[in-house]
Amino acid sequence: MTSDELFFFNAKPEALPLYAALAQRMLAAFPNITVEAKKTQITFRERYGFAFVSLRKMKGCPEVFIIVSFGLSHQLDSPRIHMAVEPYPNRWTHHVIVATVKEIDDELMGWLTEAHDFALVK
Repeated sequence: MTSDELFFFNAKPEALPLYAALAQRMLAAFPNITVEAKKTQITFRERYGFAFVSLRKMKGCPEVFIIVSFGLSHQLDSPRIHMAVEPYPNRWTHHVIVATVKEIDDELMGWLTEAHDFALVK
């Protein structure tokens, strides 16, 4: 993990284990990605960004959480999707609140795989 990634969690260090578990799965699933930590989000990208982690508080967030966002060509219908918006036709951005390491599961990774593949054909 880079110093920029660690610095990102200075204000909420208790969320770092959630991110560490996600990053480990992401790097194992997508060995060619790069990770870029900025002030407000961490971006996972191959050619384009396809998954994003933020700490912005949304209604319904527990005390410890990360927000995992990703883009798809369609809207997902799942109770795990906290919010989905269509900023451009056929480009849906989904936001998932992750509060436990258990929630970084095969379903979430499947969505992130779909987002990865979608970003590669933009």
